[in-house]
Amino acid sequence: MMVRPAHFGYNPETATNNAFQSVDPDLTSKQVQEKALQEFEEFVSRLRAAGVNVHVAGDTEAPFKPDAIFPNNWVTFHQDGTVATYPMHAPTRRAERREDLIESLGNHFKISNRIHFEESENADRYLEGTGSLILDRPNRLAFACLSSRTDETLLDEFCDTMDYEKVVFTAVDSDGKAIYHTNVMMAVGLDFVVICLDAVPDTKEKQTLLDKFASTGKAVIDITLNQMMAFAGNMLQVVGKAETPYLVMSEQAFKSLTQEQVQTIKQYTEILHSPLYTIERHGGGSARCMLAEIFLEER
Repeated sequence: MMVRPAHFGYNPETATNNAFQSVDPDLTSKQVQEKALQEFEEFVSRLRAAGVNVHVAGDTEAPFKPDAIFPNNWVTFHQDGTVATYPMHAPTRRAERREDLIESLGNHFKISNRIHFEESENADRYLEGTGSLILDRPNRLAFACLSSRTDETLLDEFCDTMDYEKVVFTAVDSDGKAIYHTNVMMAVGLDFVVICLDAVPDTKEKQTLLDKFASTGKAVIDITLNQMMAFAGNMLQVVGKAETPYLVMSEQAFKSLTQEQVQTIKQYTEILHSPLYTIERHGGGSARCMLAEIFLEER
């Protein structure tokens, strides 16, 4: 599922703990929305051309939701028919949770269970979907770096409810600031993981991660802190035509990779990239953040 933005733009609420966000002073808010919409449509077009089944939902005009383009933070869809919704750190983002979108998907997919984690907002505890959680679904592992948006107690609740094992750690950027979402520093594919190991300062936690990857047969593709800041960790593996796997990323992320990294990735999956510069700069999120993958059974 992807959400076409109605009012995309820089959100000062989320910028308080998102070091990836900035403002282009040469663009008006209208121009930012127009450019973001162009990038969105091009991204959808490239995904569909590769045979990826994309369900596009329209953002509503009101209330104002500058981050609606990032639906993976508020909802997850699971193979057993479960749909879960999540607590959001920024008050402006809580309106992104829309039961009408879930009901609409229910016309195409079988939904048998609804779980609401968002009640923890009242206790100032947050877990922002697959921004906070990197889910290795076949191996039932939930990777999460702790931050103001990722609460360990709530992570435990998720794992107990959804039958996952947590792999928790701390990750920081080059300035020593906590990385706001796990999905900007790592991505898990079927046979590989892309991760910025330099962002994990604790040697024991780093070794725990490497041990988990080894035990599940994952090749490790290590990226640098600079590549992470170019959104090279913000990737998602999807399935296209003829069951061909694609690792989806932004053009900026792709250009940051070395030729050796690209060749290693291509041993496991095809690569699909699209220009998302406006969305990345003003929203602080990239390709993976725009995709809420649907594992529900079709009707």
